[in-house]
Amino acid sequence: MKKTEHRSFDGADEIREFSNGRAEILNIGGGEVGRLVLQPGWRWSNDVKPIAKTESCEAPHFQYHVSGRLAILMDDGQEFTAVPGDVTSLPSGHDAWVVGDEPVVTVDWYGASSYAK
Repeated sequence: MKKTEHRSFDGADEIREFSNGRAEILNIGGGEVGRLVLQPGWRWSNDVKPIAKTESCEAPHFQYHVSGRLAILMDDGQEFTAVPGDVTSLPSGHDAWVVGDEPVVTVDWYGASSYAK
């Protein structure tokens, strides 16, 4: 990094809308960071799979979970639920869905650049 930068997701460089959610992408510090906002009822296999055209999510993620509950099912069968305050490192090959009535918000430092494209 060679310069100080201060950005907000309110001024995202790109917003990718998809059924029941959106990905907000910032270019900062020579890289990209994304904020995923997923509404109740969102599920990757229903709402993003038609865009990605893959059997499971192939975007790896390194995420901080801000709000909501996100169930994650890895292709190898491992399943867990991420809650606010959790950090997850997910390799390619997973499905995920919002649990409950609260939107899920995550900040993703890895994988946002290819998400929902």
